Amino acid sequence: MREYRADLHLHTCLSACAEVEMIPPLIVDEALHKGLDLIAVTDHNTSGNAGAVMEAARGSSLLVLPGMELQCQEEVEILCLFETLAQALAWQSEVETHLLPLSNDAERFGPQFLVDAAGEFVDEDARFYQGPVRMTLATAVHRVQTLGGLVIPAHIDRPSGGVLGVLGIWPPELESVDAAEVSPNIRPSQARQTYPFLPGIALITGSDAHWLDQMGRAITIFVMEEAPPTLACMRRAFHGEGNRRVYVP
Repeated sequence: MREYRADLHLHTCLSACAEVEMIPPLIVDEALHKGLDLIAVTDHNTSGNAGAVMEAARGSSLLVLPGMELQCQEEVEILCLFETLAQALAWQSEVETHLLPLSNDAERFGPQFLVDAAGEFVDEDARFYQGPVRMTLATAVHRVQTLGGLVIPAHIDRPSGGVLGVLGIWPPELESVDAAEVSPNIRPSQARQTYPFLPGIALITGSDAHWLDQMGRAITIFVMEEAPPTLACMRRAFHGEGNRRVYVP
């Protein structure tokens, strides 16, 4: 068994609310500097920069999972994590058909930059990613899992975007998820005391980094024997199979 230090909630410069410094080579350098083994790229409602971060990490010890932070119709946010870029892009193609028919207001929200692995400008994405998509939580969970991805409700304790803050309950649509994320503002043990109705699933945390200094401020440790780890390994760790486990240091 070995420990993997993971931050599964990171934004790039494709998220309008993220700093322009969140480009692939700097993200990879910062992750390695912080001693991270595993990160996930989870921009708002898009996976457009995930491949560039994966390419920037190629040849290093850092494993990058392509993903997305989706805001569902109910304004609940979920992390959608995938094994392969092809899966993530297939999911992005589905999500794009459910985006609100609006354009991003770069002056109000910030620009949305598509970049390459070196961090060079490719394009400015004008689609509107800063709000909910026209897809229900139930549909999103089902579709991500059908594509082979992991669904992790994001920062569940937060008033904005967190399922408990938005809905005030743990809805039946989330009965099939393997884990949930608490924000850096609360420990998993505190969350269970505060919300005794939470299901007995694994509780993890992540930085939700929008700039480099935030990366690694909150991490989850995966204890697994597999190298490199896969989503299947992570699921087994969430469920404590064998000697696998997850914990928040």
